[in-house]
Amino acid sequence: MISNRDLLKVGFSKDDEKYLYKVCKRIFDIIASLIGIIVLLPIFLILIILVKLDSKGPVFFSHNRLGKDADIIKIYKFRSMVVDAKEVFDNFTDAQKEEFRINFKLDNDPRITKVGHILRKTSLDELPQLLNILIGNMSVVGPRPIIEEEVEKYGIYSKKLFTVKAGLTGFWQANGRSETTYEERVDMDMYYIDNMSIWLDIKIIFQTVLSVLQGKGAV
Repeated sequence: MISNRDLLKVGFSKDDEKYLYKVCKRIFDIIASLIGIIVLLPIFLILIILVKLDSKGPVFFSHNRLGKDADIIKIYKFRSMVVDAKEVFDNFTDAQKEEFRINFKLDNDPRITKVGHILRKTSLDELPQLLNILIGNMSVVGPRPIIEEEVEKYGIYSKKLFTVKAGLTGFWQANGRSETTYEERVDMDMYYIDNMSIWLDIKIIFQTVLSVLQGKGAV
């Protein structure tokens, strides 16, 4: 006798599973981003004031990144650097420039403002990306959106990277964040893409919250 479970297996293909997952993921993204924007509005207002009082320049910062299908997307953040960040970078020592070239980050970065350090440590600078999620060019969970110069870091895995939407958080952020090497980050992104599921997304979200609260691996 064929059980109901067997019938479900027969009539529910892998493609169906992927489609259902994508639909559920998008619905969750819309609901989560809307609730997040509404609930966090008071925090948004406080951060706007703090950023404005801390240093001159705009409150928000937008930057071109590569998203799904390698399309250029403009992601939003609270500004955490001084407005003349490019000039400061040009005055970096050769050692600092080499460190940044290798890791795309720099310990004790002089471009980061006082409030910027707090924003990055707590990941609050990422909150405006809730707008990206609502628009649909990012997801709550996925690989981090990269800049064009980072594509070579992914090598043969770059095509796979661009098969999914970039995320506000992901397997990398939930498992060490900036404490990991770039090679480990690539491995984590590939692991996520190969094992995407609703349960993995939920696990990553909880792990990210815990990681942020504990201050682990903050940039």
